[in-house]
Amino acid sequence: MPDDDATHERSTGQGEAQTGRLRAAVERLDSQPTLLGLTRRLRRRLPGDEKLGDGLSIAGPRPVEALARSVSALAPRRDSILHELGLAGVQVWQSLSEATGRGRGDEQLAILFTDLVGFSSWALEAGDAAVLDLLRAVGVAVDSALQAHDGRIVKRLGDGLMATFLSAQSAVDAALDAHAALEEVEIHGYRPRMRAGIHWGQPRRLGHDYLGVDVNIAARVVDAAKADQLLVSESALARIAPGGLEIGRRKRLRADGAPRELRVAVVSRI
Repeated sequence: MPDDDATHERSTGQGEAQTGRLRAAVERLDSQPTLLGLTRRLRRRLPGDEKLGDGLSIAGPRPVEALARSVSALAPRRDSILHELGLAGVQVWQSLSEATGRGRGDEQLAILFTDLVGFSSWALEAGDAAVLDLLRAVGVAVDSALQAHDGRIVKRLGDGLMATFLSAQSAVDAALDAHAALEEVEIHGYRPRMRAGIHWGQPRRLGHDYLGVDVNIAARVVDAAKADQLLVSESALARIAPGGLEIGRRKRLRADGAPRELRVAVVSRI
């Protein structure tokens, strides 16, 4: 029996050694620089986002992003050909999904930004409890208005938010309804005053977020708005019906980062 145990231990040890050598060989092959470079060049030639896999691009709720997160979670702590190939497959699937209408891709959208004017100064004096009460009340009022017009809230920005709409008309109607709803909100004697900006463009979707020039322009538009005001860019104005609306004189938006030809107008209800 002792001889049998020793033989078994030697056999087990040899098996583990062979497994270790095989694993090391596979890891060397999986990280081989030439093959890794070829794999990355392949990804650049495939349709879809060649950089899929970073935190921004896989942060969304869609199945393709969830799968990309799973692939990334299995990645070793080194450059890996298998990891690149896995993301390449997800990259192509994402591109095909968008081409068949299951993703927004390069679709044109209305981009809405909002924030509260004078909120920060009031919050310093009001205290955390009052601030939370106000933000909850504002959230209910604004979210309900946006959702009623099929708006999608992309992200919250402290006392404001970014949302997208499939039509400029829906974005304008939602923003004006949100202004009206906020007239009923009062916390500890304070009435929030919201400003809103809308721009029509073609933002780049990245995970659950949108980025790009048109998003930056929409942010410049809201920055130029005054309290209780909705400011709309000319590209969005061209896509709304003026009935029931009062549209102010178009003015050039003078702001850092805004195109020189960009014009905006104040929009309100008659």
